[in-house]
Amino acid sequence: MLEFDNVSKSFWTGTRRKVILDHASFRVEPGNSVGILAPNGTGKTTLINMMCGLEKPDEGKIRRTSRISFPLGFMGGLVARLSANENARYIARLYGLDPDYVSAFARWLTDIDEYFDRPVGTYSAGMRQRFNFSLLLSLEFDIYLIDEGMPQTTDVEFNRKAGSVLYERLSKATVIIVSHQPATIEKFCDSAAILRDGRLYMFESLDEAKQYYDYTA
Repeated sequence: MLEFDNVSKSFWTGTRRKVILDHASFRVEPGNSVGILAPNGTGKTTLINMMCGLEKPDEGKIRRTSRISFPLGFMGGLVARLSANENARYIARLYGLDPDYVSAFARWLTDIDEYFDRPVGTYSAGMRQRFNFSLLLSLEFDIYLIDEGMPQTTDVEFNRKAGSVLYERLSKATVIIVSHQPATIEKFCDSAAILRDGRLYMFESLDEAKQYYDYTA
């Protein structure tokens, strides 16, 4: 379960205070995947970062009783001087998983040969992205967070392999997707919400949310 209890979040842009959430309360139960629609510039990434703990609220409480992923495509957390193998083993220990399994899975999925045993800081952007994505898929969560859409790389074979694993994971897990496009949330979500002017409006059906979203656009 993920619950926001009277949560507020804002920041100073240099000219004004931008409100992301204004005393918002909602709960996401396991098995009920939710899509959150929000126009660009309203704080979608900030919201999803708060869900996984990358950012803290100004007020209110966020409760997590499920294993919640970091956002798909998140590029932080790696130690550049360590190899992919060493990073994978370190992350596995943080999550209480078998380091051999996580390392072997990431090695198979990234398919970067000897580079897997070289420092991540020497990787190209594409190799680093593949490794990040493979690490996330090696960790199984109860709730997966997706910011805007499925991450993609320029490697077609990697996208095919990773996509197959991802869809298998998501078919058994709860998903929270934030996006400005209704079509992005339709594949996985059972219900939807709309973030606008710091308020989060919850709807029981996707159709209701889409109608309101289009009407107030």
